[in-house]
Amino acid sequence: MEENVRQELEALEGMVLNWKANYLQYATPDGGNDYLLEEFQEEISTYLSPYVRRLFQCEHITAEQAEKFLNQMYDQVEDLRQAIQDLENPPGKPGVWRTLIGKTKAVWKE
Repeated sequence: MEENVRQELEALEGMVLNWKANYLQYATPDGGNDYLLEEFQEEISTYLSPYVRRLFQCEHITAEQAEKFLNQMYDQVEDLRQAIQDLENPPGKPGVWRTLIGKTKAVWKE
């Protein structure tokens, strides 16, 4: 792969990461954020996929490179899904009972 094509793919990846960060800003802890995931995936499909397909058709990248790159970009949708889930369901602080049980387990191990 030529250096200018590699730089182009890096720029596209940066664009997708910016999109993901922007969508995450709109997520709310109240839930109902599925539309963000759908829109993010649609943007990748609408704007990125045709561009990568054209790079392949013009023989700037191989089919394997195109597939690998697009899979990495679609993996960002799953990363966004996980980030939104973490926002909607933050890890709770251990309550009194959980703390007591944890201390009891520690005592029994000794």
